[in-house]
Parts: sequence; structure tokens; C-alpha cells
Amino acid sequence: MSRMYETIYIVQPDLGDEEIKALSTKVQDVIASMNGDFKRVEDWGTRKLAYPINKNPRGRYFYLRFDGDSGLIAELERRLRLDDKVIRYQSVKLETEVVAPAAAPVKSAEEGTEEVAAEAATEAPAETTTTVEG
Repeated sequence: MSRMYETIYIVQPDLGDEEIKALSTKVQDVIASMNGDFKRVEDWGTRKLAYPINKNPRGRYFYLRFDGDSGLIAELERRLRLDDKVIRYQSVKLETEVVAPAAAPVKSAEEGTEEVAAEAATEAPAETTTTVEG
């Protein structure tokens, strides 16, 4: 059964363009060879890491969104783990449908005015004034 996945992987920031292109092609070939279907591939560029990883304060981020089987994720993560250029990776299974929250029912203008007036009358206490003479 094909499911939607997201994978973010971080590579060493000092890699050249040719090395990055070769690594990116290798990752995409793994997904394509296991009948994965790409939805989005993005290079987020070099960013500061939250904490140094392998003495690297920065890393170059890549984002992938694709359809595939669970076996595809296992193979992709195995290959990322074995590559010394990759310093971190994470894959997440996405929900199949995004459900929007239900909208509140819309009241007509006449109903809303009557209800607001009734609520104001019951909620607001009557004002009382007292005078103290002394």
C-alpha cells in the first residue's frame, strides 16, 4: 500500500556542488528504483544547526515528499545512515487526508440580534445606586 512520506536530511556544509548533486541523485534513484513517486524535492540551503553535529555548526538541508511503501523508507534510511556525508535524517509518514476543522454554524442576522439582546439582559445585573448621607 502506497503512503505519503516526508524526509528531511542534512549534509555536511562544506560539500561541493558536484558532491551534493551526486548525493541528491543517489537518494532520488533509491526512491525511483522502489517505485516511489516524487511530489516535491527542495534544497533549503545551508542553515545553522540547533547544536553542533560532528563538530559542524551548520548543515545543508534537503526536503523530499513522495509516495511509497514502508520497504522504501527502510532502504532509504539504510542508505542515508551508511553515507558519511549525511549528518542527520528523519522520515515521517503523513496522514492520507488533512481534515479541516468544522466551521461553526452561521446564524441569520435576525436570530443573532435577538439572542444577543436576550443574553445581555440575563447577564448584565441591574444597576443600583445608593446614597449614603452622613
